[in-house]
Amino acid sequence: MAEVLVVVDHVDGAVRKPTLELLALARRLGEPVAVFLGAGVESAAPVLGEHGAVRVLAADAAEFGEFSVVPKVDAVQAAVGAVSPVAVLVSSSAEGKEVAARVAVRIGSGLITDAVDVVAGDEGPVVSQSVFAAGFTTRSRVSRGVPVITVKPNSAAPEVAPAAGAVEELVVEFGELARGTRVVSREARASSGRPELTEAAIVVSGGRGVNGAENFRVIEELADSLGAAVGASRAAVDAGWYPHTSQVGQTGKTVSPQLYIAAGISGAIQHRAGMQTSKTIVAVNKDAEAPIFELVDYGVVGDLFEVVPQLTEEVKTRKG
Repeated sequence: MAEVLVVVDHVDGAVRKPTLELLALARRLGEPVAVFLGAGVESAAPVLGEHGAVRVLAADAAEFGEFSVVPKVDAVQAAVGAVSPVAVLVSSSAEGKEVAARVAVRIGSGLITDAVDVVAGDEGPVVSQSVFAAGFTTRSRVSRGVPVITVKPNSAAPEVAPAAGAVEELVVEFGELARGTRVVSREARASSGRPELTEAAIVVSGGRGVNGAENFRVIEELADSLGAAVGASRAAVDAGWYPHTSQVGQTGKTVSPQLYIAAGISGAIQHRAGMQTSKTIVAVNKDAEAPIFELVDYGVVGDLFEVVPQLTEEVKTRKG
């Protein structure tokens, strides 16, 4: 059976959720073969096998941590040569897209980024993308070489599909460019204890209607009751009420959670471009004419400072 390479996104062996989603998509195309780079494969392999990886190609070298992305490109290129896959799937993170683009150039193949769905087709994988501020969905396929595809988080549900997950050594020869850019320092990002915004299944966002940084605690309390990530509109970020790293929109981050709650957000096209592929959208806004209501599945016309705390309490009550 045809094999599909899945590049593993992990932190010291802890496999991140987008990789499990990629494995589910890969099983539509063939047998998933995971490519694990760095330390920690011993703890990662059982998880990858549980979610469908028939093999785990593993390589660990100092170059993966000491230098920029080129060593990982060398490794993925080596994996393509070893497996001859029908496709290469990578998570649509900033690093993932850079690795994917460089690999596609190296192997002379076509690249499709930010996919929201991948299915098997008669002439290769058929890839869906949301384009023009998520106003249209396109379906396309790579016409030359091995398709290299990056997939947005939350595009598929992880599926338990036990497979062997046998670990095999991946032999990598680093090229001259692998050591061209050295990483000289790293600074750990302060943890909020909340899910990563682009990977979260639930996102609660606040906008201009929150009316101040101190009032974002109302948004945070609802998010924490739901186990959600916190987002913000550009207006809230530009006003200095919330960090830019939490901005959802065309010039911020694109999210596609199962549930998106927008509180005090008017729904300008800039914001809609970053969240309108969410599966279920709920809005709270006191302006009944706000554009956001054209997009939502459920809308509440009301003061967010009255509605959101009540919702938070109801969530807490139901959780017991």
